[in-house]
Amino acid sequence: MPHLNLAPNFNEQGKRYFRDFTPGDDFYQALIDTHRELSDAQSALVNAKLILLLANHVGDMQVLREALALARADVTQEPKL
Repeated sequence: MPHLNLAPNFNEQGKRYFRDFTPGDDFYQALIDTHRELSDAQSALVNAKLILLLANHVGDMQVLREALALARADVTQEPKL
């Protein structure tokens, strides 16, 4: 059964990278550009739509449940004093 891939997995077909982190940086820049000049409400809507589009692309409910649990895990814990 497939499991959530947590290793860096960004790439662009036909493009060579000289550093392992560069494709991730490219994605981050594209994400920032997507949100530029949007209101908080518009940005939240873009995020929601992006999550649903990517979840549909992944399609595997086991992987999606694993991703949801991992994303939520440290958010719901009480802060340590």
